Amino acid sequence: QVQFVESGGGLVQPGGSLRLSCAASGSIFSAYAMGWYRQPPGNQRELVAGVTRGGSTFYADSVEGRFTISRDSSKNTVYLQMNSLKPEDTAVYYCNAVSSKLNLDDYWGQGTQVTVSS
Repeated sequence: QVQFVESGGGLVQPGGSLRLSCAASGSIFSAYAMGWYRQPPGNQRELVAGVTRGGSTFYADSVEGRFTISRDSSKNTVYLQMNSLKPEDTAVYYCNAVSSKLNLDDYWGQGTQVTVSS
């Protein structure tokens, strides 16, 4: 059974930093690219960063240069280092696979809340 458990969120002031972690169980982590998604209040969930099995990364324009995604295959864990945080980064953050071959709705976890506010 595939399970993603996100952690590391919290309340931070604008300009601050947070590091999110996602512990993965099951076969998805090793077989697919992984991504961090976020859902701001009242908005749809969006992909903000991804990392392939080979370690190549890609980012949404809104976070390019501020966020860094990485994966540790020995720990089945994906990380998101978030720097220079802005109020518009406020959202619930989730990890999941990045693939059109999967029904991602089968795998969403609880997410972790990130609030950027002074």
